[in-house]
Amino acid sequence: MSSAFDRSIFSQRDRDLAVVSTEMRRPDPGSGSATQTMETKSKLATERVSSSSFPRDIRKFKQATVQHRVNPSDVMQQILPEELFLGMLCLERKRAERSGKKLVLVLLDAEDADKTARKSEILDGVIKAAKAARRETDPSGWYKNNSVLGIIFTELGAMDAETTINKLIDKVREALAVNLSSEDFKYVFLSIHVFGDDSDDHGSANPAFYPELFHPHDSKKISRVAKRALDVVASATAIALLAPVFLLIALLVKLTSKGPVLFKQERLGQFGKTFTCLKFRSMRVNNDLRIHREFMKRVISGAHDGREHGGVTPVYKMTNDPRITRIGRFIRRTSLDELPQFFNVLCGEMSLVGPRPPLAYEYQEYDVWHRRRVLEVKPGLTGLWQVSGRSRVRFDDMVRLDLQYARDWSFWMDVRILLQTPRAVVLGDGAY
Repeated sequence: MSSAFDRSIFSQRDRDLAVVSTEMRRPDPGSGSATQTMETKSKLATERVSSSSFPRDIRKFKQATVQHRVNPSDVMQQILPEELFLGMLCLERKRAERSGKKLVLVLLDAEDADKTARKSEILDGVIKAAKAARRETDPSGWYKNNSVLGIIFTELGAMDAETTINKLIDKVREALAVNLSSEDFKYVFLSIHVFGDDSDDHGSANPAFYPELFHPHDSKKISRVAKRALDVVASATAIALLAPVFLLIALLVKLTSKGPVLFKQERLGQFGKTFTCLKFRSMRVNNDLRIHREFMKRVISGAHDGREHGGVTPVYKMTNDPRITRIGRFIRRTSLDELPQFFNVLCGEMSLVGPRPPLAYEYQEYDVWHRRRVLEVKPGLTGLWQVSGRSRVRFDDMVRLDLQYARDWSFWMDVRILLQTPRAVVLGDGAY
């Protein structure tokens, strides 16, 4: 569809052509000068059509298009530049997350070729090998410009992962052997990465599939520095100002039930890295973890409808947990049990704002697309989920909120969520 700008250009052209048509149709009996006048005006109108109607930039664009027109089917057969290839990788990864199909990334690392005078010949051989090893539907391009070449293999059929990997390795090695000398071959490192397998059940993720998290041209670098500065200043201030509250809660926990004041639990942080998450103990010691494990399995799979507590509004959290103490029920409902996590924020294991950190057995139940919530940003004390309904939000919707935050976050977005959090805590809606 043409833009308004295009329409204005061609409307002017039509008016100019109308001038030509009118002058040519105008009767002028017996005058020789009339013919000359008509020809002059026609020439002037044509000049206006060819020059005035088309801005210089558009004329240059049209010329460039004619000179460099490429067959659309050939575009993806070329070696893609770094930014375009990494964008394709992110797109294919997200498709694999949704479809559940496996995705294979082959990387041909020729960075060691910098040590030789034959780098250009080695890179040329690597490019030829990549073109020979891939299919028409497999995009290839620079994973790292002029150093690491990548090939994305999709739609690999029903073969198991091991068979697929072995076939791809053989195919790529044969292509490298044909296009590189035995001496040049030593400077190329071949690696295969499979997305969609179950090798990351404990939270570790292959960073090769997440170039947007490690790309050196980070547009949010300043925002990250500001976010960390806010975390340090705010958490240190909160710990200092709330010290009397810390002592009071610790005393109440100690006097009302046996066991330690603090509950320490291994949780998954960014990139699946484990850390010790701190909370004031709200449960009796030596309780059965299977109760929560089975409940969360049903919540994550969607089998829990949120109606078991007997209320009108669905709740996706255990509301009558027999393991919770009397004081524990109060500090959980008011979120006071999470105050020790200011120490996690101060140490850099968490942030003030971000997704809540999952347990390892919860992560094992995640779909592939769920796992992005523990990869893209640090876990936080509060987040979009907490100010958008908390336990009244379905698990899939909670993950979507976390991914929305990971995609759109900014320093001022964090400030806005922090300002909304006290209201959510005071109202206690969805807190149990």
